[in-house]
Amino acid sequence: MSIHPTAIVDPSAKIPTSCNIGPYCIVHAGVELGEHCELVANVVLGGPSRLGSHNKIYPFAALGMDPQDITYAGEPTRLEVGDHNVIREYVTITRGTAKGGGVTRVGSYTLIMAYAHVGHDCVIGDHSMLINAATLAGHVAVEEWAVVGALCPVHQYVRIGAHSYIGGGTTITQDVLPYSMTSAERETHAYMLNKVGLQRRGFSTERIAALHHAFKVLLASKLNTSQAVEKLRSQGAQGEDVEALLKFIESSQRGIIK
Repeated sequence: MSIHPTAIVDPSAKIPTSCNIGPYCIVHAGVELGEHCELVANVVLGGPSRLGSHNKIYPFAALGMDPQDITYAGEPTRLEVGDHNVIREYVTITRGTAKGGGVTRVGSYTLIMAYAHVGHDCVIGDHSMLINAATLAGHVAVEEWAVVGALCPVHQYVRIGAHSYIGGGTTITQDVLPYSMTSAERETHAYMLNKVGLQRRGFSTERIAALHHAFKVLLASKLNTSQAVEKLRSQGAQGEDVEALLKFIESSQRGIIK
């Protein structure tokens, strides 16, 4: 184990010998690291928190600290982080709250860039990206492969659908459709299928075509959302991607961005 002499590590923290704790890091009680984690310098880890293996955390990031919620009264809550994540400078990720389930979760293979914030009780899916200064309020769900652009504030309880892309500076107050590109060029709206992103992830021509048709019905027709979903349902099976899109819409509590 490599622990810099200026680092402060609570004796009860569980740190494998393969980890590297850099200068001026502080690791509190209740922290558990997986194999081959690296805290570059000046990182603060609060607990209870569990991080998986091969995570790299850059200077001045603070993970697992108390939730920023005025109702929090010291209840035991935690942070859970998966494997192979890159967490850049000044990122803050807080623990959960008792009223929100008690756990903030970050998946695996995510990139969380400088100054991003992940609030209490958020759930971040695998392979997702938070670009610089993306800000998630409490209880936000970001599904796998989603990209939240720079300087995007996301309202409480919003869901960001899988494989979606949000342009920089977009204020998000409703659910973002899976597979969509959403922007605030004039007003916040979903304006097209994230075709390039899907191609990069190996989606077949047939899968993309089925989603393209569904998006035309949802976004380019004169039908409202309920009518568009009903029309797509009436056309029969169109593959698992379209089915996932329709289920996402039908289960929305805050409404969707169209």
